[in-house]
Amino acid sequence: MVQAVDVTKFITACEASSQAKKTATLLKTLTVNALITGEVGVGKKTLASFILPDAFIIDASNFDELLLSLENSETIIIINLDNSPNIERLLQAIKESNVRVIATAKDSFEHQAIDELFSVKFNIPPLRERIEDVKELLEHFVADAIALFGGSNNFDISNFKPNLSQNGLSLKRQVMMNYLLQDIKDSELMDIIEQYIYDKLGSNSDYRNFLYLYEVPLIKAGLHKFKSQVRLADKMGLNRNTLRKKIAEHKKYIEEKA
Repeated sequence: MVQAVDVTKFITACEASSQAKKTATLLKTLTVNALITGEVGVGKKTLASFILPDAFIIDASNFDELLLSLENSETIIIINLDNSPNIERLLQAIKESNVRVIATAKDSFEHQAIDELFSVKFNIPPLRERIEDVKELLEHFVADAIALFGGSNNFDISNFKPNLSQNGLSLKRQVMMNYLLQDIKDSELMDIIEQYIYDKLGSNSDYRNFLYLYEVPLIKAGLHKFKSQVRLADKMGLNRNTLRKKIAEHKKYIEEKA
């Protein structure tokens, strides 16, 4: 079954993404196999669908289904080629078939048969190297959130710190969550935390174990707002050494050191 992929979500505000789109546009006119590499969430599947809009999209981990599709299709998109449980056999099957293949893989993926099987190979850089694209993606994802959830159009992204850990995937998730939470009530937030903690309770030190769920966001918000541990300690009514110890205790969650 063909998966629905919105090819308009591949933004080309910077030179690197624009060049990737140009390569994909050229591939639409050719009949060669191509491999698109890059980190998760950079838009590999989007561009693959742009090249072959009517092709089946199959994850390489679905080995038997993929082999069957190679026998019964004219074009196919194979995502996560590096996840194949039997890469040798899969690459041999591609070589022996008459199917046009557009594949995606991590940028670190290497195999001796790649150059022989894929005439064109190109890499999509991560969003942290495509900063011009991030702003436009934010606007797209905000529009998606408004269309999906309704509500106001005044979602403020002026002080938004994009989460690019998984590129477009983490950014979209962040926008959706923040859009939903912008008007959340205290009682609703407490209900969410209650549901999160409920199944995790059971040890003899749960109070201390889950205290970070309150302390970390409070400290991070304070550091972001007041820009200083000294000012934050004063505003929170804490001894500076106590605050410093709390920051050290939660260092894996708190990146900023004021």
